[in-house]
Amino acid sequence: MGKGGMSHGNSGEEEENMAAWLLGVNNIKIQPFKLPPLGPHDARIRMKAVGICGSDVHYVKEMKLADFIVKEPMVIGHECAGIIEEVGAEVKHLVPGDRVAVEPGISCWRCNLCKEGRYNLCTDMKFFATPPVHGSLANQIVHPADLCFKLPDNVSSEEGAMCEPLSVGVHACRRANIGPETNVLVIGAGPIGLVTLLAARAFGSPRVVIVDVDDYRLSVAKELGADKAVKVSTDTKDVAAEIDQIKKAMGAGVDVSFDCVGFNKTMTTALGATSSGGKVCLVGMGHSIMTVPLTPAAVREIDLIGIFRYKNTWPLCIEFLRSGKIDVKPLITHRYGFSQEEVEAAFVTSAHGGKAIKVMFNL
Repeated sequence: MGKGGMSHGNSGEEEENMAAWLLGVNNIKIQPFKLPPLGPHDARIRMKAVGICGSDVHYVKEMKLADFIVKEPMVIGHECAGIIEEVGAEVKHLVPGDRVAVEPGISCWRCNLCKEGRYNLCTDMKFFATPPVHGSLANQIVHPADLCFKLPDNVSSEEGAMCEPLSVGVHACRRANIGPETNVLVIGAGPIGLVTLLAARAFGSPRVVIVDVDDYRLSVAKELGADKAVKVSTDTKDVAAEIDQIKKAMGAGVDVSFDCVGFNKTMTTALGATSSGGKVCLVGMGHSIMTVPLTPAAVREIDLIGIFRYKNTWPLCIEFLRSGKIDVKPLITHRYGFSQEEVEAAFVTSAHGGKAIKVMFNL
């Protein structure tokens, strides 16, 4: 289990460490959370900002996500940033008082995938708030120091916490080789679709078109820099007409499509809208099994790319934020404190969607 996700031992701090525990369906309680002893390569971090992810909401509502099932009480949360309180004896790059963004996954560093640098695919990954590993919505956590990245003075803790969802967009753009000659289609204007839009722009894409079923989210996408926003339906019968709309909105060929939803209809749209010889990157995981027109796409040599989380993205995300190439602040629409009442209210807000994009806890 991950360092921040151990519920035994004692780190020696005087105050009682509290965390948001998922106890059952729609049942979150703030309860004591004992930290493990600080190892020589670890850091103890006081959390300052923790965002709510769609996966957190799914666990709260269903107590499971895909093959991961919450079988015992679990601390929720994985998008986080904080302040270093204490470091282990071998930690040289951090000191108490440093503000850091935290990468939430601890890989084994022994398997072939880890040795090849693709540690995000490690089958022994210990990831915050992925059963049975505890998360980071707590006063303090203990985590490997090499997964803590120092924040510049002009990057807030909230922005640091946003490095986690932004990393998904950055990793997707790297996988798809986005550059100044790449026209991009983003399907889905939820939090991940929006950070993918921001990442595509930062990587130099000259034209980005985004589609969604929701007018408000499309308006946010436009404010964030999308060239065109196309409203679509949930009806598969509309795919052909919507592909025509997308192509007209792009005004050129679609070189790369990012499906940030992962439904039959969205993937069918992505495959159909992408120009011959282009790429479709599946980012969203809405459906585990899809029926899509692969053969027509194969005939047009459409490359299908998958992504899973991210790898080595925090330094670039922080640089994008420091330099102003990416501004994630408009995505943070709701803020809550760390009380029982506010934690419950925050998850209700996040689950109901509407005008909530990113819900953030300030601890």
